Parts: sequence; C-alpha cells; structure tokens
Amino acid sequence: MKTNYLQPFFVFFCVLLFQTGTSQNFENPNDYLTFIGKENKKISKSMWKYTKSVAHSKSARRIEGDRKRLIKSLQRAMAKIKRANAYEGEDAYKQQVLEYMDLRTNILKNDYAKIVDMKEVAEQSYDFMEAYILAQKKVDQRMQEAQDNYTKMLEEYAARNNIRLTDDESDLGKKMKISNEVFEHRNAVYLLFFKSNIQESFLLNGLSSGDISAMQQNQNALQMFAQEGIKDLDTIATYKDDLSLVEATKKTLEFYLEETQNEIPKMIEFFLFNEKFDAIKEAIDKKKPKDRTQKDIDQYNTMVNDFNKAINDFNKRNEELNKKRTKAINQWNEASAKFLSRHIPKE
Repeated sequence: MKTNYLQPFFVFFCVLLFQTGTSQNFENPNDYLTFIGKENKKISKSMWKYTKSVAHSKSARRIEGDRKRLIKSLQRAMAKIKRANAYEGEDAYKQQVLEYMDLRTNILKNDYAKIVDMKEVAEQSYDFMEAYILAQKKVDQRMQEAQDNYTKMLEEYAARNNIRLTDDESDLGKKMKISNEVFEHRNAVYLLFFKSNIQESFLLNGLSSGDISAMQQNQNALQMFAQEGIKDLDTIATYKDDLSLVEATKKTLEFYLEETQNEIPKMIEFFLFNEKFDAIKEAIDKKKPKDRTQKDIDQYNTMVNDFNKAINDFNKRNEELNKKRTKAINQWNEASAKFLSRHIPKE
C-alpha cells in the first residue's frame, strides 16, 4: 500500500527535477543573446560549409551523410532553445529564432535532398546541368533571405535591449552573400564550358563506336556551341574584374573549334577509308584464289599499305588530341578552383 502512494509522488518529483535541470534562465538580455548566438553560430557555420560542399564534392554519399548530420544538429539546437526560458518579455524573439531554424531544417530535408538527387544526373546532359544549377541558385537565395531575416531579428532584439552588436554577429550573412555572387559568376561561365564539354563527349562516343553519322552530327553541334560560347563570354559580367575563368573557358572552346575544324574531319576520313578498305577486302575474299586478277591483288596490297599508314596517322592524331584535351580541361579546373579559393571568404 505504501508503494501505491509513494510511486506517483516519486514520478512527479523526478519529472520536476528533469524540467528544472534542463530549463535555463538568464539574468540579463545579453546572456540570452549569447546563448542563442552560440547555438546559431555552430549551425550556421556548418550549414555554410555544407552548401559549398554540395557544389564541390563529387561524393553523393558524403554529401548525403553531411546533410543528415546537419539536420540532427539543427534539431538538437532547436530542442535546447525550446527548453531554455526566453529572457523576460522576449518570447516572440525566441519563437522567431525557432521558426528560422525550422525553415533551415525544411530546406535541408526537402530542397537539398532534391539537389543531391539532381547532382547525380546533372553531368548526363546540358539541360540537367542547367536545371541543377538553377535549383541550387534558388535554394541559396532562400538561405540568404533566411539569414537576412535572422540578422534583422537580431538587430531588433539588440536595439530593444540596448545591446551593441559586434561585426561577428552578422559576419556569416556577409560571407553567404559574397559566396553566392562568386558562384553566380562561376556557374554562368561553367555552363558555357559544360555545353561544349558534354557535346564533345558525345562526339568521342561516336568515334569510339565508329559511327560516322554520329561523328558528323556531333562535330557540327560542337563547332556551333564552341563558336556561340566564345561570343557569349563577352556578355558575362565579371566578378571584381577577374577574367581568369573567362580566359580559361575561351582557351578550352578554342581547342574544341580547332578539333572540329581541323582534326575531326581527318579522323572521319579514316573511318570512310576503313569502310572502303573493308568493301574491297570483302570483294576479294569472295573470289576464289584462281579468279583473282593481278590488278585485284595489286589494288588490295596498295590498300593495305595505305590502311596501315592511315592507322598510324589516326593513332598519332588521336594521341595529340587527347594530350591537348587533358591540358585544356585541367587548366579550366585549376582556374575554377583558384577563382573560388581567391574570392570565397575564408573561415
């Protein structure tokens, strides 16, 4: 009987202890601001790193793992803020902060989940890449708006409570804004690079399979895209007068022009010659040895010699193109990495 009376009281007492132990009170508005700022800064710093890793990292598994860990961190921070008592009269500010964090959680759960999926297929076509970059831009804008709103709330709280803010409080918002501007220029240039780059991959597939029709079709398309890209580069606004990416892209597009105008036609000639050689060889093979004329034999031997020379020329040309292509693409990637490193704010 004693147990029946004591058990409810014991449970209530434990709950009371838990609530008292996990709630947090603040003696002045600055302490509460410091508490909120500490929780937000940890999340914001990780969030900013994540948005950039989505653009940089090639590992979809790593990006997805980072996204899930960041969501959990946000949820823990929100739970901690909910448990803490707002500074007297500042319940509305507490709610604003929670809504801000909830928005970021939703962006991570939904928007960035879609972006990660889009990233996996983005390099399959120009349309996919364009859609991926546009989606990323929209999410970055939403994140920027959320950060701007948070900064505004922060400033209003400080003004109400006569608190002087340091530059560090709004530093992340400035970094995000700069970063978005840097990526806007980089992505605009990248799309011009990628449009020709993906088209060249289709051309190379045609070469690899010996499909002359595909070679000719993709050769013409690549030449047109490269010419258009060089013209379009002149219309792209630079970031802080930095022309490094534009110049690297122009060099790559000029390689594609040289390739389609001078080299690919000669490589297509080889495949046409190969078809002619196969036809003559097949015709001779169908004849019985006694029915083959000296003219047939001489023609075939001449073709064999010409074919062997054509193979050597083709292989040499292909090797040279591979070297030039690798150099052009490596130079573009290096220029892109240096451009981002030069302009994106450091930690």
